Amino acid sequence: MNNDDVIWQIINRAFCSFVVKTKTGKFCRNDNNVTGLCNRHSCPLANSQYATVKEKDGIIYLFLKEPERVPYPGKQWERVKLSRNKKQALEQINRHMIYWDKWIISRVKQRFFRIRDNLKNMRRLALSRQKKLEPVNRKLERREARREKKALRVARVERTVEQKLLERLRASTSSKEIYNIDQSAFEKALETEEITDDEFEVESEEEEMMEDDE
Repeated sequence: MNNDDVIWQIINRAFCSFVVKTKTGKFCRNDNNVTGLCNRHSCPLANSQYATVKEKDGIIYLFLKEPERVPYPGKQWERVKLSRNKKQALEQINRHMIYWDKWIISRVKQRFFRIRDNLKNMRRLALSRQKKLEPVNRKLERREARREKKALRVARVERTVEQKLLERLRASTSSKEIYNIDQSAFEKALETEEITDDEFEVESEEEEMMEDDE
C-alpha cells in the first residue's frame, strides 16, 4: 500500500493527464474512475485494490483490480458480467466484494444503478417514435414553383384559344379561315361543339316523344 501512497503524491502534486481542474473542484476523466472525482479514494491509479462498473454494448460489467495482478497490466482487471436482474446483480457485487471496503462497495452500487437507469432511458427512447428532420432543397422548390406557373400560363392560353374557336364555330366561321392555331386545341374545341350538338338533339327527341304521348 506504500506504493499507492507514492503514486498518489506524484499524481496529486505533479502532473496527471486525466485530471480536469475547475473553479468548484477537480475531476477525473479516467474511464475506470468510479465517482468521476479526483481524490485519494476515487483514483484508479493510486489504489491497488479497486472496482468499478462499466457498460459495453448494453451489458453491465463489474471490473475488479486486485494487488496480486498489479504487476501484469494486461491482466490487471477482472471482468464479471452482471445479471440483468437487479437483485441478482447486487448479489454478484456483494459476493465478489465480500471483504472490500464499504466505501468502494457503495460507490460501485451507485454507479450500477445510474448506468442501469441510463440503459432503460435509451431503450425507451429507441422504441418511442421520434420526429425525422429532412433538409429542404430551396433550389428544387423554386424550380418546381416556376414550372407550375409556366404550366398555369400555358393552360390559360389554351383555354383562351378554345373559347375563341368556339365563338368562331358558333358564328359559322369557316375552318379554312383559321390560321396559326394549335391543332390539338382546335380538335378539342370541335369535340366540345359536337358534344353540345348531340345533347341538344337528345333533348329535342325527348321533347317530341313527350308531345306524341300527349
